[in-house]
Amino acid sequence: MGTAASLQDRMIEALQSVIDPELGIDLVNLGLIYGMSLTDGVATVTMTLTTVGCPISQVLENMIGTALEKLPEIDEVKIDIVWEPVWSPSKMSRYARVALGYHMG
Repeated sequence: MGTAASLQDRMIEALQSVIDPELGIDLVNLGLIYGMSLTDGVATVTMTLTTVGCPISQVLENMIGTALEKLPEIDEVKIDIVWEPVWSPSKMSRYARVALGYHMG
């Protein structure tokens, strides 16, 4: 169990290096990563985007692949973009809300 948890932690750490070019905050703190799994060296990242038809989705997919493939356990990365649940600023971490000056009532 320890190995799986540490791999999950390292995957999250790798994804924290992927910065949304428009917002300047990483995908984890933006709350865009909904889940991750690894099967036979293939990492699947379930995520959403801040907007449908996000013009930088391909850029983000490439950045995610590059970040995760640095981990020795990962040979290939698949991105599963979902629109449910819909992303909203409430999914951001406190850090992201403060950094973006987003105040929630």
